[in-house]
Amino acid sequence: MLQAQSSTLTKSQNATLRNLTIVGYLEGTSFLLLLGIAMPLKYMLGMPEAVRYIGMAHGVLFIAYILMLVITASKIKMPLWAMPAGVLGSFLPFGPFVFDHLLKKRLKKSD
Repeated sequence: MLQAQSSTLTKSQNATLRNLTIVGYLEGTSFLLLLGIAMPLKYMLGMPEAVRYIGMAHGVLFIAYILMLVITASKIKMPLWAMPAGVLGSFLPFGPFVFDHLLKKRLKKSD
């Protein structure tokens, strides 16, 4: 999908968008692991260690995602809705995945 955008985005902009995608997928996956595995382990089986480690990783990835979102917004002319939608998406399960799809679809449409 990024290849189709290369006519309007420079190599640097494509790399920035790819980095946002990677960090977004990692952050979204860590959130799903936290909600779907670590929290049930803590509250159903009394194993709080999973929340400690997955929660720490998720926190670091959340901060990295927000930073990458700001960096990407400064390098790529993103639609006005993209920044608030990206932040909101980071608080919702599957949010970063949906945001990534919608952003790439919109950028491709603006070719």
